Amino acid sequence: MACFRVGEETYALDILRIKEIIRPQKLTPVPKAPAFIEGVINLRGAVIPVVDLRKRFEQSVTEPGRKTRIIICAMRGKVVGLLVDDVYEVCRYGRQEVHPAPQFLKGRGAQFFLGVCRREDDLVMVLDLEKILSSEEKIDLEKLPPLPNPAEG
Repeated sequence: MACFRVGEETYALDILRIKEIIRPQKLTPVPKAPAFIEGVINLRGAVIPVVDLRKRFEQSVTEPGRKTRIIICAMRGKVVGLLVDDVYEVCRYGRQEVHPAPQFLKGRGAQFFLGVCRREDDLVMVLDLEKILSSEEKIDLEKLPPLPNPAEG
């Protein structure tokens, strides 16, 4: 699993879902997109929506820092970018080390997590990539127009 930080919290994502990790680049805003969609980027000709996980998890938003990264992930045949504060290590967790999300994580926000792992003295929330976007939000993103090609201008 790839471990990353959003705010003060540590999260993990199945490394097999990650295509690459890039530095932030110019984002094109998308009118009427959900508030947590930071915009879209053009990555080697592909238009990729970028989800700001601080906004998605309803945390305070700060200016991107030197360690801010975009994790490019595959999700049901689509590609999406996750804006995170820091990507810092790859951890190996066996299935027996991933515990169900605590019962108190019910309600809004709980659906984003598959479970929790222990990392030294900290707990790492394991992200469920499929739940980051609701089905309605996924449909809205599929309607995004392609970015204009400057070579055609």
